[in-house]
Amino acid sequence: MDGQDTAGTVAGMMADIGARAKAAAAELAFAPAPVKEAALTTAADALEASLDAVLAANARDMEAATEKGLTPAMLDRLRLDAARVAGIAEGLRAVAAQPDPVGQVIAEWDRPTGLNIRRVRTPLGVVGVIYESRPNVTADAGALCLKAGNAVILRGGSESFHSSGAIHAAMVAGLRAAGLPEDAIQLVPTRDREMVGAMLRAVEHIDVIVPRGGKGLVGLVQAEARVPVFAHLEGICHVYADGAADLKKARAVVLNAKTRRTGICGSAECLLIDRDFYARHGAVLIEDLLAAGVEVRAEGELAAIPGTVAARPDDFGREFLDMIIAAKLVDGVDGAIAHIRRYGSSHTEAILTEDDATAERFFQRLDSAILMRNASTQFADGGEFGMGAEIGIATGKMHARGPVGAEQLTSFKYLVTGDGTCRE
Repeated sequence: MDGQDTAGTVAGMMADIGARAKAAAAELAFAPAPVKEAALTTAADALEASLDAVLAANARDMEAATEKGLTPAMLDRLRLDAARVAGIAEGLRAVAAQPDPVGQVIAEWDRPTGLNIRRVRTPLGVVGVIYESRPNVTADAGALCLKAGNAVILRGGSESFHSSGAIHAAMVAGLRAAGLPEDAIQLVPTRDREMVGAMLRAVEHIDVIVPRGGKGLVGLVQAEARVPVFAHLEGICHVYADGAADLKKARAVVLNAKTRRTGICGSAECLLIDRDFYARHGAVLIEDLLAAGVEVRAEGELAAIPGTVAARPDDFGREFLDMIIAAKLVDGVDGAIAHIRRYGSSHTEAILTEDDATAERFFQRLDSAILMRNASTQFADGGEFGMGAEIGIATGKMHARGPVGAEQLTSFKYLVTGDGTCRE
């Protein structure tokens, strides 16, 4: 098949998938909340019942990814086991149990003219999700879009092709059992990279694109998309240990923020230590990381600590997604703020301090989507925020910021009621 034939095939596939998604979205917009809930709970049951098939599909993906030379962090993103599949199923049930956002009245007021005006939540329509090696996104994105009354077109990474297919089958089983259109959750059935471009150009079929992946993918989407995008930039997350930090809390949070799971966007990539903290407690935070097997790329005085590696300039503002962290000393909270403003990606930053005024200054003067105090950046997750799951962490400033759950996948419309009311 030559390039022209390939392009024609992809364009035809996109037109077909898009048209079916549009038709499904029209039905989902008024689907009763109990029906959507039933679809998701049945999907969770189907996923658990198909555990062996899901794990077998994942084993095929893991074998191919290992041969391809994916990093340990990327392999961890891809890997499924019984516990993770159970977690995906629980996420489906959690989304199912949430209040239905569609039709919620956001605001209501009366005008002197006699008009009653309501602003109510309404679905976006068709959401396109382009993601890389995390098969759980298939379930999370499908569930959240369905809950918000949207159809979704899922284009998973080639690494997770078989795993995503097995999970998608359970989602379709839920739709079928509930009597909802099976086209409501579609998984692109090809690994052809041309399909990504086709989705980015499909303004007649897709209402918003959500990219989930690394800098390369997100940069491509933002550069080439004609469809509106929920920006999801790198997770260059910082942890700042203030001079007034509690040592026990700081040691626990720093280790967890870096080492719990290094391949997720909420993993800490840079540790900033106040000089006062360092003068009081020494190299304890660095030593803890080294003892846990983390490669610490240190700048300045910290580079003299045995076991560290001298940091290069490009180690700051870098998403490692691995057992690597950059580290440097800063002059108080203002030094930390200045560093984060220069190198951050507006994702998640944490301050470790017992000083309320310092914490408030950190919160006021930084504008990342998520700011935390005395808590691990690994909590930057829709499930941990009580959303059941997330479709991504939006770092832009328009429409949605932070974890994008079902409520963030809605827009609004105005319902205006009069009584023969005419304008003078």
